[in-house]
Amino acid sequence: MSAKRKTLSVAIIAGNEEKRIGDCLESVKWADEIIVVDSESTDRTVEIAKKYTDKVFIRKWEGYAPQKQFAIEQASCDWILSLDADERVSPELKDEILKVLESETEIDGFYIPRRNFFLGKWIKSCGWYPNYQLRLFKKGKARVTQRKVHEGFVVDGKVGYLKGDIIHFTHMNLKETFAKINEYSSLSAEEKSKRKKVTGIDLILHPLAAFLSHYVLKAGFRDGVYGLMVSLNHAMTNLQTYMKIWEIQNVRSKDEKGK
Repeated sequence: MSAKRKTLSVAIIAGNEEKRIGDCLESVKWADEIIVVDSESTDRTVEIAKKYTDKVFIRKWEGYAPQKQFAIEQASCDWILSLDADERVSPELKDEILKVLESETEIDGFYIPRRNFFLGKWIKSCGWYPNYQLRLFKKGKARVTQRKVHEGFVVDGKVGYLKGDIIHFTHMNLKETFAKINEYSSLSAEEKSKRKKVTGIDLILHPLAAFLSHYVLKAGFRDGVYGLMVSLNHAMTNLQTYMKIWEIQNVRSKDEKGK
């Protein structure tokens, strides 16, 4: 190993992920440092994490962005790779990252393609691949965007692209999918409710547009029934989001005024 090789911290956020975090940690056990920030899990997540690292932090859940920001702030290495517990580093990505660590690159952060799975199938349509995520960056060069949902990282400096995939097992069954739709639509509604007044026609047009965008324009039909279901899930997320915005603007606001 070259003496000039840079070091790597992997920062992972988790919560009740005993079924998936082991595979996530196994895929990055070659890293110099692994940090796990757990949101008070009630299953074996912490027990499993401690088999791979002694840097396991228990932190009350305050949202995706705060958890990820806290996680990267605990890192001590030259480079940081941010992951969720349902993600894995592919062998190809591992090799690329090791080459980055051995180089003297002027790039401060890298976008990584993400291979998303739905009910066990790799979805290549619907805008789900390559689904680039900015996840690898030099320490001190990145910050988390302060969004309630679909947060990301912003790098202060030059960015590049890697070819190896992050493998994402996000929708293992429909029960999990529907729970995520409910959670994400609530967070998105809270975030968007002050931007635009929602009317009844929005409840029809926006979900329809979301479905057509994913199934037709982004070629969801190419993945058969899986692509159809992914497109329908996008439409359902959109529908729930706009219904919840309408509720916030028309029902909750009245209740608050009546207090």
